[in-house]
Formats: sequence, structure tokens, C-alpha cells
Amino acid sequence: MNISQEQFSGIEKSVANISQLNKILQEKTQKVENITFFVQIILASSVILNVSDIHFEPEEDKVKIRLRLDGILHNVILLEKPLYSKILSRVKLISGLKLNIANKSQDGRFTFGIASQAKNQKIETRVSILPSEYGETLVMRVLNPKALLDIEDLGIRDDLREMFEKEIARPNGMIVVTGPTGSGKTTTLYAVLKKIQNSEIKIITLEDPIEYHLEGISQSQVHPESGYDFASGLQAIVRQDPDVILVGEIRDFQTGQMALQASLTGHLVLSTLHTNDAAGTIARFQALGIKPNETAPALNLIVAQRLVRVVCLSCKKNVLATPQEKQEIAKEVSLLPDRIKDQLKLNLDSLKIAKAQGCEQCNNSGFKGRAGIYEFMAIDDELENFIMTAPSTADLAKKAREKGMTTMKQDGVIKVIQGITTLEEVQKAVGG
Repeated sequence: MNISQEQFSGIEKSVANISQLNKILQEKTQKVENITFFVQIILASSVILNVSDIHFEPEEDKVKIRLRLDGILHNVILLEKPLYSKILSRVKLISGLKLNIANKSQDGRFTFGIASQAKNQKIETRVSILPSEYGETLVMRVLNPKALLDIEDLGIRDDLREMFEKEIARPNGMIVVTGPTGSGKTTTLYAVLKKIQNSEIKIITLEDPIEYHLEGISQSQVHPESGYDFASGLQAIVRQDPDVILVGEIRDFQTGQMALQASLTGHLVLSTLHTNDAAGTIARFQALGIKPNETAPALNLIVAQRLVRVVCLSCKKNVLATPQEKQEIAKEVSLLPDRIKDQLKLNLDSLKIAKAQGCEQCNNSGFKGRAGIYEFMAIDDELENFIMTAPSTADLAKKAREKGMTTMKQDGVIKVIQGITTLEEVQKAVGG
């Protein structure tokens, strides 16, 4: 599916926010002459508004369209079911899915192009269809290349970024990025690949699925149904003489053991795990059957992260912090290393923090864009020896903090002091 420059420009002029998209779709639903153009409006608008996911959710009488923007779902419009049936058939067709199957889940993908004077922009879209009580639910994940960020744009503090850049420049060892689904782990690892990629090294990735295509990097997608999983793929990759290996996720003992072994034999290995914090990485490896004395020598750096929404610059309001907010902020700041306290130069009496308001620019949410909050645990000789004693997650976290590690919550509070996000966003991301 291709969207011409003329079509895209016309939609772009009319869709500056979700309210305007609702208005256009309301007009078009009165008389849909071209179902393809209707789908094109939705896809083009997702690019214009920086939407990550498009949801079609059948209800008893209608079908609801919702868009995920900055991690939050926004209602757009209710469609009549006959119109949705045509949209669903069109999406199935371009995704290579079976039109006559409605009682089983299906997964597919398609690419749509947006023509411009400079070049044709290709945008991958992942499609998931699931049978539900009132019909088939359709979710399209829009993999906009604009989401590929540089390390400098991730929102990492200067001192942490210096540490990060030092670690990714090392020729071997493992860097693990942890966090729940949707916390930006893949974005962080892709930013690393963009930073280190050059003609003198070979980088190979093993992903499920390949989300973005990176120039100059060999990317491989697992196919478990064909016997090509993370473990067998990693075994094959090592024979390809790579300098850097990215393993999309470590899910089992064999993959974890092979990734750790590769990091000890002259490769820089990047991967992800699902854990609550940096210290939980060791326990997660143990749960997979890998002992701490196998993990500790291989690890260079563990990064735990979450995403918080950034307060909209067009409408944000800075107000004096309440006594309760001051107390919460003071508690976290008191635990920071002295070097960071000195940089903050915090005066609680006059502290003003950002409050979300809402305007047309941010779809009345008060937020526009997201930034990461991070926890960096660098594994030096002392921590390596400590990990080999098989400490509890709590003891490891305590030891890392004693050595100067800042927690995700503390990093979030620093961003609150800097006016980037709100205390409520940080509490929502990492707890009270």
C-alpha cells in the first residue's frame, strides 16, 4: 500500500491532533467510496501523530478505534460493523492473512510507503487479529523509523551516558537491558547499534520479529515453528565471525548460556531480560538455570529502564511543590551520591515542579513524547566477586547503591526537578 505525497500532505494539513482525526473520519464514514483510502487516512494519521499502535475493538453494536500515543490509548471514533468488516478484509489481504478464518488468531505484516520529494519512506506494520466476543479484534503496530533514536535522545543523564558509551566501546562482554514489555528496551539497543556501527566491525542481530531495518547490520529473524529459535540461531551466528551480537531476548537456559559464553570469547553481546530492576537480572538468570559464577564474569553492564511521559512544553505550568511532594522528593534526593546532589543544587523551599495542563498540541493530555528513566549497574571486580557469592536481589541492590548506583525512581525524581515529567508519572512507572 502506498500513500502519495499529495494524499499525505492533504491529510497532514487536516490532522494535527486526535480531535481533528475524529472529525475527518466522521465525515468519511458518512459515505465511504474507497475503503483503501479510508485505511490510508488512518495509517497516514498514525505517522503524523507518532502513534505506536492502532486498535480496532468490536463491541456489541459498534467497533471502537483507539490509538496508543505516548503509551496511553485514546478513543478516536465508533464505526459501524459493516464498514469495519471491509477494513478488516482489506488489512487481511495486504497482510497475507486468510480472509475466511474468523475463529483463530492470525499474525501478519505489511509495508506502506509514503512518497516525498526526497525519497519514499517505507513503514513496517505488524498485524495481530484475535477472535473476541463481538468479532475479530485488530491491532496494527506501526513501526515508524522516526522511533529509532540516537543515544543522545534517549533521556539518559550525562554521567550515565558517559558510562554507557564507555561500556559499548568495549570489545567483549555482555550488556543486558531489562524492564517489562513496552519499556523501550529495543529502542535503547537499536540506539547502541546506531552508535557503534561502522565499516570496521560486523554486527549481527537475532530478533523476534525484526522491528526496524538497520543499514549496514545483518539482521536475522527466528522461526521457532521451523526449528530456528534463539538458541539455534545464536549458535549459527557465532560461526559468522561477528564482533557484536544482539540477541532480542534471553528466554531459556540454552540461549542464556550461549550468549554468556559468546561474551567471554571475544564478542560484545547485547540482549534483554524481563526483570523489575537491575539487581533482579542475576536472579532471572538463576531462574533459567544459570549460576551466578557463570553470569558474573560475562556481565559488563545491566540497564533497567521504564518510560515516563514528558510534560507538554506548549501548556505545562510550573507550580510550587506541595509539602507532600517536597517530602517525597527530599527522601529520594537524600539517598543520591554527593556528586549528583551537588549538580542539582536543590532548594526545596522554592522548588517548582511541572504540572500537566492539556492543549490541542498534546491532545489535551498534558503530555507530549516520552523519556526513559534508568538504573545503571556497572559490574566491576568488586561487584563481580559479590555476585559470585549468590547474594539475594535485595543485597545486590544495596551493594550497588553503596557503590553509587542511582535507582530508576531517583532518576525519575531528578527529571521531576528538571521539569521534564511529573511525580505522578514517575510513581506510576516505578511505584510509590
